[in-house]
Amino acid sequence: MSSKKILKGEKSMNFKYLSILIIVCATMATCKTSNNLKIATKNNFDGQEIEIKVTEGEEWDHKLKIINWLPFIRVTNQPQIAIWIEDLDGKYLETLYVTQGVAKQDWKKAPSDPTPKEEIRRPESLPHWSHQRGIKYDDGLYLPTRDNPIADAITSPTPKKSFILSSKIEAKRNEVFIKAEINHSGDFNEYYHKNLDPDSEYYGGGRWGSGQPAVIYAKKINLTDNEQKYSLEMIGHSSTNGENGNVYSDISKLTTAKRIVEEIIIHLN
Repeated sequence: MSSKKILKGEKSMNFKYLSILIIVCATMATCKTSNNLKIATKNNFDGQEIEIKVTEGEEWDHKLKIINWLPFIRVTNQPQIAIWIEDLDGKYLETLYVTQGVAKQDWKKAPSDPTPKEEIRRPESLPHWSHQRGIKYDDGLYLPTRDNPIADAITSPTPKKSFILSSKIEAKRNEVFIKAEINHSGDFNEYYHKNLDPDSEYYGGGRWGSGQPAVIYAKKINLTDNEQKYSLEMIGHSSTNGENGNVYSDISKLTTAKRIVEEIIIHLN
């Protein structure tokens, strides 16, 4: 066989492989996201109606490099989100909403990630919510599993942009805390970078982890005052590696993570 034919064959194979990779990237960019601007959860439940408007910040869309040797190929990643209710003593009451990546542990596998897809777990994704929820699974983590996912009644694909959540609070209380936890994958900065050792205080799951930890918002609301409007306030960040459910108030080393959302507004109906 001539060298020209061999070279032509190699180019053809490379083009075919690159085409497959581009299709994979496009699929990963569109999966687990939604264009719907309104999300309704707990439709068949009784309780206080509530509307939560989540306004996207300048870092809502995050460009994630998924192939080490093709740095120009990136997917657009939207955040993982949980919104839930606690009593005034900080006891978990109920979840209003959680995105499907966490709810079903249905993470997409990047081509460069050596972990088998069925073994991918992201304990650093939303650790405050998962630990407050308090359900420990067979592998010792407080995250749902593929075999035991969160009910469809409170989950949906990640919205691609700002959205309004319409839900219901079942808790029979006058006052509660509403909390939200928000996290990006691969959201690295000079402190929370991808090459840290697992024993580092800034270790966020390594190359395929979160990088910067999840950010936590909270506000006490009065469920008897339907005329009131509340704005959730940033109160800290979660455990960097997901080993506990603590809230850490020092957010001085966070950068882009603080700009994922612009505001979260609560309306009671």
